[in-house]
Amino acid sequence: MSHIPVLLKEVVDNLNPRPGDFVIDGTVNGGGHAKAISEKISPGGHLLGIDWDENLIEKLKSEPWVAKYQTEINLIHGNYADLPEILERRKLPQADRLILDLGFSSAQIEESKRGFSFDRDEPLIMTYSGDQKPVAQVIRELTEKELADVIFKFGGERLSRVIAKKIKEVSKKKRIISSLELAEIVRNAVPKSYERGSRRDGTSRIDPATRTFQALRIYANRELENLENILNKLSVIIKPEGRVAIITFHSLEDAIVKNHFLKMKNIREADIITKKPITASGDEIDKNPRSRSAKLRVIQII
Repeated sequence: MSHIPVLLKEVVDNLNPRPGDFVIDGTVNGGGHAKAISEKISPGGHLLGIDWDENLIEKLKSEPWVAKYQTEINLIHGNYADLPEILERRKLPQADRLILDLGFSSAQIEESKRGFSFDRDEPLIMTYSGDQKPVAQVIRELTEKELADVIFKFGGERLSRVIAKKIKEVSKKKRIISSLELAEIVRNAVPKSYERGSRRDGTSRIDPATRTFQALRIYANRELENLENILNKLSVIIKPEGRVAIITFHSLEDAIVKNHFLKMKNIREADIITKKPITASGDEIDKNPRSRSAKLRVIQII
């Protein structure tokens, strides 16, 4: 399954990359945004693509478009939260533009074999990099209360305590080591009618394991912490009049970005380009359902 970039036209229009610009794609992923941006900054531009998933970086290096444009393209394995150190280590200047797409790709679900999907029998890892503890270890080490708090805080799961109790009960008897095993434990922990079937408007309800998997992925990868770290470093990474575009996929991420952008505006560090978050059109949602929850916010550094 190929990765479909979310809000592609909206990102390019609002980021407004120009020939010769130095642009950072801090979550280069399948390369959808990076490819469109490379075309805009050619000739003479420089694209730095970063991803925490080393397999995605290696796959992307073989894509034909990487050598197509008159653009210097560097693809490296790393964490976007470490961008100041990456720029210093590579003797690179502040960038003209930065894009962060905080979603994870179809390739990570289909090809990673790390247990991101609750419909596959894969090792329960759920991390983008080998630097982090796998989820199988996380659920062993957390207490029942800590696990419930994680599932509620990062997944918004109202039955978090019921689910955590069941997970810990099973883990005391045997190690939970596969994604399918964890998903079945969650499904069996909640009432049979919970998040199953269809809504009144005809749309399908989410799988009962969805919020638990989201929460554990966010916690294991320290996703919110990484986001806060880079937001606090934007003035170091981006030059004056440079732009930053961030796409979020759930309310916790969006609240962090929104509040930080407002703070930067209030202390006159940035102007907000998108007065309201940009969301996907109905046509895009039909073609790419994962875009339904995407929100794009853009600022310009003063």
